Amino acid sequence: MAEPMPQDQEALKTAETSTLISADKVKGTDIYNTVGEHLGEVDTVMIDKLSGKIAYAVVTFGGFMGMGSDRYALPWQILTYDPKEQGYIIDVTADILRSTPVLQEHADRMWGTQLHEHFRVPPYWI
Repeated sequence: MAEPMPQDQEALKTAETSTLISADKVKGTDIYNTVGEHLGEVDTVMIDKLSGKIAYAVVTFGGFMGMGSDRYALPWQILTYDPKEQGYIIDVTADILRSTPVLQEHADRMWGTQLHEHFRVPPYWI
């Protein structure tokens, strides 16, 4: 059974409950594949201004201490939070990750459609 929504101001001040997390706390959350290998971490999340839905996570892979790392956008719906790992699990092959459409500074719906088709998930706006 899901935890009820926080009802008081003190609860709303926390950055995380059992079912909610603040966007700033998502940054730095680890990403793993289905066999438990660490792939990278969430750099930021992008939220659709009109719908309020999370569009995608910008994730860094590789590198050392932020240097030489690659940044990719992953559709939010392919990330599954795993409390045991305290991170997100993605069921995606390395080949699909390597061939992810390049993250664009000014992402539009055409790019977003490409991204979602690449990961075989419906766009968040549908």
